[in-house]
Amino acid sequence: MDNIYLTPEHELLREQVARFIAREVEPYAAAWEEQGFVPREVLKKMGDAGLLGLAYDAEHGGGEADALTNLVFAEALSQSTFGGFIITVLVHTDMASPHLFHAGTDAQKARYLPGVTSGELITAVGISEPGAGSDVAGMRTNAKRDGDEWVINGTKMFITNGVLANLYFVAAKTGPGRHDMSMFIVEKGTPGFSVGRALKKTGWLSSDTAELIFDNVRIPAENILGEEGKGFYSVMKNFQTERIALGAMAVSHCNQALLMTLDHVRQRQAFGGTLWDKQVIRQRIAMLDAKTRAARQFMYHCAWAVTQGKDIVQEVSMLKALTGELVNEVLTTCQQFHGGMGFIRETAIERLWRDARVLGIGGGATEVMLDEVAKRY
Repeated sequence: MDNIYLTPEHELLREQVARFIAREVEPYAAAWEEQGFVPREVLKKMGDAGLLGLAYDAEHGGGEADALTNLVFAEALSQSTFGGFIITVLVHTDMASPHLFHAGTDAQKARYLPGVTSGELITAVGISEPGAGSDVAGMRTNAKRDGDEWVINGTKMFITNGVLANLYFVAAKTGPGRHDMSMFIVEKGTPGFSVGRALKKTGWLSSDTAELIFDNVRIPAENILGEEGKGFYSVMKNFQTERIALGAMAVSHCNQALLMTLDHVRQRQAFGGTLWDKQVIRQRIAMLDAKTRAARQFMYHCAWAVTQGKDIVQEVSMLKALTGELVNEVLTTCQQFHGGMGFIRETAIERLWRDARVLGIGGGATEVMLDEVAKRY
């Protein structure tokens, strides 16, 4: 279906990403699932292709693209059936490094952004904790000023790219108030900073997810990212980019699953005909396709609104809640229609089903998103 928001340049980007996935990802990604991470060389190839800094300024290797172009990239990337690869990239491009781009000083950008866009530096963002996930303000990690340094103590949990990254943007409390927090730049190898353990997950198997430990980690005072005490608002602002990207991932998973399932039910013989001959199955697929198309149009509207400078926290929260639930509805149904094969490891539909589950949790759980919506009525 045509999309009124897209231009020929957007379609060229989509085709470039599709070629990259076909050449550099799909033949190898099953092995990455086994090893638990995406090789750094793959991300470097993406950087060489100009795909890791689309939204950033040309001075630092970026493409100066708008939110719609960024959405096209996220959607095209998410045509892969390997969610672990997708989230490894999207955390770097849409969830971690935007903190540097939006809040960094000229000196910080000059030092780090060229490496971010080239793939030499892989980024992660440290916000979630064992007792504070969607409730960002409930974090306990703290940072205290000591002369020309900040001293960070605490633990972060569920950090995507936690092992792979060499540059981290870390949120820590810097005052007594619930929202008194700041963001900091921490490089891998800083004394006192360590990866506690790599976490085993149900899905996203080719993305590394880790616990991070900060034990009297001393960083230079100039490593604060943005204004002291304003980190909460920086995190909330960046969540809009993150949640649109996660919406793109969810919608693309829906599309992929529906296409696979259409192909399957048209061929699968049962009870004297194909599964497609069963009215309940074809009507169910039709309704899920309708919901997916509607969600996609809403997603593009949200990205367009960002390009217009509109305040759309409510709409993006709706989008995250809607797509996070929809992808689980679609994948559960599509897996069911695949029968026993839908429960076999190494089939694409089973992998998509596993990977879909976290999309109703990560980046803001559905219940939290709906509360964000309700607060703005």
